[in-house]
Amino acid sequence: MIKFLLGHYAYWFILALLVIGLYGLIIKRNLVKKVIGLSIFQVAIILFFIASSTKWGATVPVLTDHQEVIQSAAYINPLPHTLMLTAIVVGVATSGVAFALIILIYRRYRTLNENELLERLKEDEPE
Repeated sequence: MIKFLLGHYAYWFILALLVIGLYGLIIKRNLVKKVIGLSIFQVAIILFFIASSTKWGATVPVLTDHQEVIQSAAYINPLPHTLMLTAIVVGVATSGVAFALIILIYRRYRTLNENELLERLKEDEPE
């Protein structure tokens, strides 16, 4: 049992990041903290995909001029890694847009607290 737990330490770390990110999304009321929690959650998902697509002792699939028999089990699939690079770029862009919107919200309502913001939005709402 101990060997199993220690052998999957990356997944335990990813689970801890998932819990921290989910805590930031659900419990925190500050919008900046919610965006940071979302970023932590996204990093955990990306790490999960990378950790699950890794093979120990494998190499990258590069064609050579040698006339050897190719063992496909000795290569890493580059597709998950490539997709996660795309996810990182999309995550950075999404975070940038979210922070820009947070700045606009703060300039207009002078608060980043979710509850206060909802009250002020109800006050501004025409009847």
